[in-house]
Amino acid sequence: MSRDRPYFRPIPQGHGGRWQLAGGWTGFSQFERLQRGQDPVIVDTAPDDVLSALTRPRVDLLGLTMDRPRVMGIVNATPDSFSDGGSYDPAEQSRRLVAAGADILDIGGESTRPGAAEVPAAEEIARILPVITAGAAVAPVSVDTRKATVACAALQAGAGMVNDVSGFDFDPDLPGTVAQAGVPVCLMHAQGLPDTMQVDPRYDDVLLDVYDALESRVARAVAAGIPVDRIVIDPGIGFGKTEAHNLAILRRISLYHGLGCAILLGVSRKRFVGNISGAALPADRVAGTLALTVAAVGQGVQIHRVHDVAEHAQGLRLIAALNKDGKTGT
Repeated sequence: MSRDRPYFRPIPQGHGGRWQLAGGWTGFSQFERLQRGQDPVIVDTAPDDVLSALTRPRVDLLGLTMDRPRVMGIVNATPDSFSDGGSYDPAEQSRRLVAAGADILDIGGESTRPGAAEVPAAEEIARILPVITAGAAVAPVSVDTRKATVACAALQAGAGMVNDVSGFDFDPDLPGTVAQAGVPVCLMHAQGLPDTMQVDPRYDDVLLDVYDALESRVARAVAAGIPVDRIVIDPGIGFGKTEAHNLAILRRISLYHGLGCAILLGVSRKRFVGNISGAALPADRVAGTLALTVAAVGQGVQIHRVHDVAEHAQGLRLIAALNKDGKTGT
């Protein structure tokens, strides 16, 4: 697709509107037409294919409908994750998060924080398998990995989805593994690898550059045999992006519904949340994370990957109570 084409961002308006965004809880009647090198323009129409992608209801994910926001609880089976590595027993944490309201568990054995080094596949597998077995007994499980061998082992242990922070850029065998298994996958955008990604990241237009990159990743997944309705996309907040980049994406994140996939957002306890809010410690960034989650729910984002499940589940229940149709919450 041409980089000079127009992009159409649905402008969410809450209740009502001419159309429902992704078959969910948010309506819209107008679009923000975005084009490189030009000021945004508010318009009342968009091409038929764009409107179809924006309004098509998203299919169920791991047995969960996408017509309300879902909470994905983070379970780090790692000693070195930026926020909580090594601070709990992962299997017990899985049970706690489900009791607190998690719809899905995302279990990973390799930290992808800025500066993190790669973990050998065998070590990653040893870390996650008992956790996946425990987690799958109480909730749907996603495995957070970039590696095909790890994904295979996790799927055999009970995981039902793969969450690849590299968006299929790291392991060329992973697309085929996912296609053969017939499971959904989340493709995230990242610029560079974890050990170097925060070294002076640059974009021409971060919002549109990330859109193009995700569009390419979705096309590659489809070409590998993965149906588009089994693909979730994640713009990769904090992965090769500055604070300004993160905010630019979050302000207009509804643009990414145009890819025709459910959207996953991961902002939980991230450094830029602390920089803006003044919360130096990751554990003190719950309120800032929840504020961004509420804003993203207003833009129709379906899946929210968080550490602090109880607080987010409570917040979504309050949003649901305010919503006349009662759908936007757990």
